[in-house]
Amino acid sequence: MVGEEGAFVLGWDEVLTEEELSVTLKVLCMSEEEFKEYKEQDGWEDDSEEEENSTLSNEALSRLKTPCKKLLYDSVLLTLESYGSDLKAEQDLLNNKEAYEKLSRREQQALHVRYGQKRILHQVLELVR
Repeated sequence: MVGEEGAFVLGWDEVLTEEELSVTLKVLCMSEEEFKEYKEQDGWEDDSEEEENSTLSNEALSRLKTPCKKLLYDSVLLTLESYGSDLKAEQDLLNNKEAYEKLSRREQQALHVRYGQKRILHQVLELVR
């Protein structure tokens, strides 16, 4: 269900790997009975029209069913815990001109990437809370 890297791609306005995330959330939130039926039907041939009309925009994330929201919330928390520092530490470093300038160009770029990733993850937390 998930690409080779095993990750979903989230953007500022929507999930960029929306089909993968949508199917994954549906499957992981299924009861055992629903999953058996899903396997017997070789997937969701009937749902193609429904999925074409839905995108996982930020607004749609906030309307997910409670079990899917909780699963996504917990997954985002785990992802944030995998970082060596929190969002505030990154922001403080970005705001500290002296400390920032001591970083190599590569470290500065990595800082910007991490900070952006964490901001998106925190945004998702707010949407599914």
